[in-house]
Amino acid sequence: MSEFLAAFPQIFSSPAALLLIFGGCIIGIIFGSIPGLTAGIAIALFLPLTFKMDIVPSFTLLLSLYIGGISGGLISAILLKIPGTPASVATVFDGGPMADRGEAWKALSVSIVFSFIGTLIGVLVLCFLTPVLGAISLKFGVFEYFSIALFSLTLVSALCGDSIVKGLLACLIGLFLACVGSAPIDGFARYTFGIHALDAGFHEVPALVGLFAISELLNNTQAKEAKANLARFERKGFGMSAKEFFGQMPNAFRSGLIGVFVGILPGIGGSVCNLLAYGVAKKSSKKPERFGTGIIDGLVASETSNNACIGGTMVPLLTLGIPGDAVTAILLGAFTINGLTPGPMFYSENIKLIYVIFALMFVCAIATFLIQYFGIRGFTQLLRIPKNILLPMVLVMCIVGSFAANNRIFDVWTLLLWGVLGFVMNRFELPLTPIIMGFILGPICEKYLRRGLMMSQNDFSVFFTRKISGAFLILAIAMVVFTFAAQMMRIRKQSSDGKGDS
Repeated sequence: MSEFLAAFPQIFSSPAALLLIFGGCIIGIIFGSIPGLTAGIAIALFLPLTFKMDIVPSFTLLLSLYIGGISGGLISAILLKIPGTPASVATVFDGGPMADRGEAWKALSVSIVFSFIGTLIGVLVLCFLTPVLGAISLKFGVFEYFSIALFSLTLVSALCGDSIVKGLLACLIGLFLACVGSAPIDGFARYTFGIHALDAGFHEVPALVGLFAISELLNNTQAKEAKANLARFERKGFGMSAKEFFGQMPNAFRSGLIGVFVGILPGIGGSVCNLLAYGVAKKSSKKPERFGTGIIDGLVASETSNNACIGGTMVPLLTLGIPGDAVTAILLGAFTINGLTPGPMFYSENIKLIYVIFALMFVCAIATFLIQYFGIRGFTQLLRIPKNILLPMVLVMCIVGSFAANNRIFDVWTLLLWGVLGFVMNRFELPLTPIIMGFILGPICEKYLRRGLMMSQNDFSVFFTRKISGAFLILAIAMVVFTFAAQMMRIRKQSSDGKGDS
């Protein structure tokens, strides 16, 4: 704690520190709120500006962009029902319905508060448990990654809606689309039909933006123009009572730990943890049928987990020199530029710098919270813009964001293709969440399964004999059995109710 407190004077030793913090957070929020323009893109664009900076100012700018970018995704997720970043997909499920019935202020306030709490959870874990978590992360290998990804896939049952058959069908569509492109390990081309642009598969950002944004735009073109319900936008405070706030703390704490845990695992990241936390919150709720109708439980789970994931991704970076996601890979480059090499000895040799980074994340979290909270009134004015003006603006932003992901025009076609797919799925009442889970987790499962089988010489029993891997596989099997039993009980109850009515 003494090292942590001593880091603050070093942060504010420069007069430009506050300018870098608030300027970086504002830019990060803007990038996060525009569909397709992620925190990773913001950091990549501003990284060259840090080449001549000292280590502390450079990380002040980069971390403020990171934290602001992840949190900013909630704005468009709630107001436009379009996730600004892949990490805010689950925020759409309850944030959108709340905005539709005039509770945008409450949805934004709750999301901003628990986004801040999630970042704090990640920072606290970093401060006190980084060496321990670094040692634990060394015990995770390809076998464990496969088992965790497979267990996460079993949570699709919580996100299937009323029909588990339709949910599983949507998940299979996602798994199939994830197979398009070069196979992991051997690079064999699959389902490319001679189109070389498909060799790299569908990129995550334009795919997810298209699935939600373009399909939503197509749905809105057929809907009648309606005035935004602003009657309840003038609420004061944080949009919730003290009872609601403290009642959500178990959900927030659980979701924060999920975010940290997923962040520690390299290559998985925030696009998975928000859906995973949302699924766990729904499974744990006494009224799971209310999820997706506009309740704060879903917002708390999504926003706490995706922001806590920031702290989790920093653990393997600082202790092992392994980036947890694309953003921390850029941060690794920033360390290298300053002549530093993160790894096992980095924590002990640079203890003061480590705690400066922790303190920076804490200050950036406060700055992001203040900017977003006092900007709510301006954010909600988006809903006053007529649709014939707003929708073309959103479409242009989606196209720019998708192109910026890889500077490929093919990603724009991906955006449109997935948008049509989402529109068709909505028409047939197929849930969108399972297709996302299949698309994101499918490649992770395949990659680590193939690597594990290569290491074990095709002996699948190793996945069960390793303790951590076996535990997650048992949990996955238990989840499938529990879901099947719950579905059978539900069918029997419906049939018995039908006989009683007749």
